[in-house]
Amino acid sequence: MDKKRHLHHLSRRGILKGAALAAVPYALLSGPPASAQPSQDYPDGEWYPANSANYTVSSRPSAYKIDRVIIHVTQETYIGALNVFSNPAKQVSAHYVVRSADGHVAQCVRESDIAWHAGNWDYNTRSIGIEHEGWVDQPSYFTNALYEQSARLTATICAKYGIPRDREHIIGHYEVPGTDHTDPGVNWDWVRYIRLVNFA
Repeated sequence: MDKKRHLHHLSRRGILKGAALAAVPYALLSGPPASAQPSQDYPDGEWYPANSANYTVSSRPSAYKIDRVIIHVTQETYIGALNVFSNPAKQVSAHYVVRSADGHVAQCVRESDIAWHAGNWDYNTRSIGIEHEGWVDQPSYFTNALYEQSARLTATICAKYGIPRDREHIIGHYEVPGTDHTDPGVNWDWVRYIRLVNFA
């Protein structure tokens, strides 16, 4: 085979190879589609999805206005709370979980969706729920890192949705109508937290 015919052969082979690859579904070439691992809403967080049986898919804020941030305490470890949210039998979730030791943030439900955290459907539809690792009667879990990183998260949410950074709009779970919960409890420093949110 002379050089000219060899080059023609390679060129034709390349064209055929390209056509064959074009016929292969993109998903098989590139791994899982990007939508399988959505980027989190909060850039400093980590995506750790709740089971889809534990929240309601929505299109907030167009479907429901978001005008509250609700502060929770897990009564569980950080990883324990994430495991609860990933268990379809639990029927509960929150948008975010903040770790005690270093303030690390996990996002479990997209902000556009409705997490089941408040125990009140109206408040679920209009709020972002943030869980904090710890127990209401163990204030040692409320570390500087937890307060500071949670305040940054809340400030970001407030800026995004035009939520006033005050106690009327940043509330505890115990303030949700009809709840029997007491979190974040008497050991949560609201004055400090709201100050941090406003200076974040």
